[in-house]
Amino acid sequence: MDVPLYLEPRLESRLASLLRARTFLHTLAGGLGSPLNVVLPDRMAENLAAFRAVYRRHHLSGGIFFAHKANRSSALVRRLAATEAAVDVASLGELQHALGSGFVPDRVMATGPKNPEFLWLAARSGTTVNIDSPGELAELAALVRDYRLPRTRILLRLSGFCTPGVRLLTRQSRFGTAEAELDGLLKSVERHRDAVELTGVGYHLDTTSPAEKAVALEGCVKALDTCRARGFTPRAVDIGGGFGTDYLADGAQWQRYTTELTNAALGTRPPMTWRRHTYGLRNENGTLRGALALYPAHRPTAGAQYLDALLSLPAPSLGRPLATLLLENLYELHTEPGRALVDQCGVTLARVLEVRRTDTAERTDTADRAEAAGRTGPGHLLVRLDANADDIGLEEHGVLVDPILVPRAAPGGAPDAGPVTCYLAGNLCLEADMITRRAVHLPSAPHPGDLLAFANTAGYCMDFSADEAQQQPVARKVAVWQDGPADGAGREDASWHWCLDEQYWPHVNRRRKGSA
Repeated sequence: MDVPLYLEPRLESRLASLLRARTFLHTLAGGLGSPLNVVLPDRMAENLAAFRAVYRRHHLSGGIFFAHKANRSSALVRRLAATEAAVDVASLGELQHALGSGFVPDRVMATGPKNPEFLWLAARSGTTVNIDSPGELAELAALVRDYRLPRTRILLRLSGFCTPGVRLLTRQSRFGTAEAELDGLLKSVERHRDAVELTGVGYHLDTTSPAEKAVALEGCVKALDTCRARGFTPRAVDIGGGFGTDYLADGAQWQRYTTELTNAALGTRPPMTWRRHTYGLRNENGTLRGALALYPAHRPTAGAQYLDALLSLPAPSLGRPLATLLLENLYELHTEPGRALVDQCGVTLARVLEVRRTDTAERTDTADRAEAAGRTGPGHLLVRLDANADDIGLEEHGVLVDPILVPRAAPGGAPDAGPVTCYLAGNLCLEADMITRRAVHLPSAPHPGDLLAFANTAGYCMDFSADEAQQQPVARKVAVWQDGPADGAGREDASWHWCLDEQYWPHVNRRRKGSA
């Protein structure tokens, strides 16, 4: 058998402790069904503390706004409301959720595409609005005037940054107004000065490139200087999110896997995926084309460390560290971490329904059997789960990471048969419902009734795309916590407690302690 190509998840203490609580996890899934999303609110507070430590290291102030779109959990949002964090909302529903979870308007910022209802509630409540265009600004100003509301605080979102003398541009974004059009945008702000108050500028970049972000951050500092020269008094730069998460425990596994995936696309090794899926690569007459459409699952510099590294970079044209540019102008720094703030904050459980061989299809023709083996690999298992690809959105978001087997049977049974290779299929009557299109290697074979635990799904991969296709139930969500202080990992042997996600309130649950 080939050496297994593991992609083992990175598990820090709190999440690792939960995944060892096998009886507890089976009790939860047995009572609440499969799939089941489990969130760890206390871990979110730890991630926030790591981001704030970077601010202190660079002597900066400003808001850390959780990008609510990363997860719908009430428990996570309420836990964050009990800290000094803020929240970034991108819809009317998210704004209502944030206000109802304990966030006051001073700690809420409205971003994303906005309809009139969203704008009205933002203005009515006193929420800061991140403006994408002159038209959006005019619509907001009209609402403020029509309903005689106080002036609304705004930030101007910019895009299309470039640096003179440096051959580097930021990529195109559908969010924000081009930097070159700042003059016209400021004229619009001047016309609506009775309805809005300019408090800063920012950007949204869908990239992991520190160099591009450095260009945009420097561009924002220069834009603030322009605003001040026009008589405005803005004080903040909002650099958005994109700080990333390190999903894997071993970077060498990631390098080896992607190398072998490339070899499979070239045909120099057996296929590694269902029906020869290549994740964006293609073989054109022996030449590799395309690019891996995957999230960089191993990112040694991610989250708060990524922010630290970004702030330490020299500004592309001004030369001084980016943090220095902010500090010497007394500008605040706003960030919008989503995935990074819910790192290690969740796991999705799915029950195993069926396990069978992929090479036992009802085919008698030798050529057909060879074709089937070429598609799936000989001896691979097909594992059907009581969940579907929308419930576990790891691959949809380009994240490749192995699940963790949580057996139902107690230790001491049949001896471990060793590593197995399997494909994970969903519960929908669709050929496309593959939870993994790649062959997954597990240390031992799963059996019906076991659970597979998909770690670190809280950032976009838990419920961002979940729906009730074929009337299959959407995963329920529970919040869990351990005895001990909320700002520590608790004792290794501490009991786990739980409640339904919507029933969680910070500190209240710690006093009454849910069942375990």
